Amino acid sequence: MEATADRLDAVFFALSDRTRRTILERLARGAAGVNELKDSFSISQPAISRHLKILERAQLIRRSREAQRRPARVETEAIAEATTWIEHFQQLWEANYQRLDALLAGELQRHND
Repeated sequence: MEATADRLDAVFFALSDRTRRTILERLARGAAGVNELKDSFSISQPAISRHLKILERAQLIRRSREAQRRPARVETEAIAEATTWIEHFQQLWEANYQRLDALLAGELQRHND
């Protein structure tokens, strides 16, 4: 359970930055290396590399080696875990709202009688 919590912390930290989210969106369209990503952003190559390291630590991307190139690809498992966590709370909130709606409907009915 602690490993899952740590992984969620890493995922949400990685996703908290707009540049990293944009990098993930770009990588969702296909693998890209640092230089390819750098051309899409107005930040330096070392800054792109730092963002990629954070995404990699969160297991949101995987980097491979192809000759001199190290393309990054999106990994889906970590984002699926975060989605499951969010959906769990969404279901709890929806159940709470349904109970509140039922309570309010009962109160309105009682006042209308």
